[in-house]
Amino acid sequence: MRKFLVVLDDSKECLNAIRFAALRAARTGGGVQVLAVIPADEIQHGFGVAEVMRAEARDRITAHFEVFAKWMRDRPGVEPELVVREGDPGTELMAQIAADPEIGVVVLAASTETTGPGPLITRLMRDLSSLPCPLTIVPGDISRERLEQIT
Repeated sequence: MRKFLVVLDDSKECLNAIRFAALRAARTGGGVQVLAVIPADEIQHGFGVAEVMRAEARDRITAHFEVFAKWMRDRPGVEPELVVREGDPGTELMAQIAADPEIGVVVLAASTETTGPGPLITRLMRDLSSLPCPLTIVPGDISRERLEQIT
């Protein structure tokens, strides 16, 4: 089954990428894989603190994911898969793409900030020629109604 890979983070644009991926997956018979990355610099090492911090980060990610997963199950009827990795988000995104041959499309939302499209899009654009699948960039400020029209 072809999977749409989307990154779950704390950005407000993330919602548009998730919506797009879920709606496209539902309409094309695909699946949605949601990647969440725990940045390595958020984990302090020593005295067992790292494991507690990892567990707290995973709990936060799971709670965040479940909000979107419920919508995906209820609205477009897609059962999403959560993958949690630890490290640099760009590196881990590339590693996940390489690790799962069923990933058919990477879906990211562009930042609404004037400083650029966002670090993940910038990273993937640099490595675009080595991507084994298409990259879809969803406007960060596109309306829900317009998103539903184009999917």
